[in-house]
Amino acid sequence: MDAAMSIPTVLTLAFAIGCVCGLRSMMGPALVCWGAHLHWLNLVGSRLLFLRMAICVAIFTLFAIGELVADKLPGIPGRNTAVSLIVRFLSGGFCGLVLAIAGHAPLAVAFLLGGLGGLAGGLGGYYVRRNIKRAFKLPDFPVALTEDLIAIGTGLFIVSRF
Repeated sequence: MDAAMSIPTVLTLAFAIGCVCGLRSMMGPALVCWGAHLHWLNLVGSRLLFLRMAICVAIFTLFAIGELVADKLPGIPGRNTAVSLIVRFLSGGFCGLVLAIAGHAPLAVAFLLGGLGGLAGGLGGYYVRRNIKRAFKLPDFPVALTEDLIAIGTGLFIVSRF
C-alpha cells in the first residue's frame, strides 16, 4: 500500500470494487486475484494469500469471462433478482475485505461497504443500462459491451492503486 493511502481512501475503494461486482459479479474477484498475483495487493500474512496463486487467478478469470459471455445470452435472469443481488453483495463484500487487508483498514466496515457497493452497482447498472437502451433505442449488445469495459477498467484502476 502507498504510505499516503488513508483508511477513508481504502474504504472508498472497497465500495467502488463492490460497484464493479454489481456490474459483473465475478469481475471483482478475478481482478483482486490478479492484483494479488501481480503484487499490487499485499496479502502476505493473511489467510487470503492463496488468492495470488495462478490456479485462483485462472479459476476466477474463467468465471469472469463466462459471466461476460453469459450476460449477452437471451434468457439469463436479470441482476435485479434477489439471488443475483445476494451474490453481488457477497462478491462485493469479499473484494472489499481483500482491499481492507491490503490497505490495513477495518475488515468489517470494508466488507459492508463492498457489499453495499455490490447492491448499488447491481441495481444502478440495471437501471442505467435499461434506460440507455430505451432512450437511444439501442440494442442490448453494444450497451452490455460498454458496461463490460467500464467494469474491467474501473476494477483494474482500483486494484492497481495499492
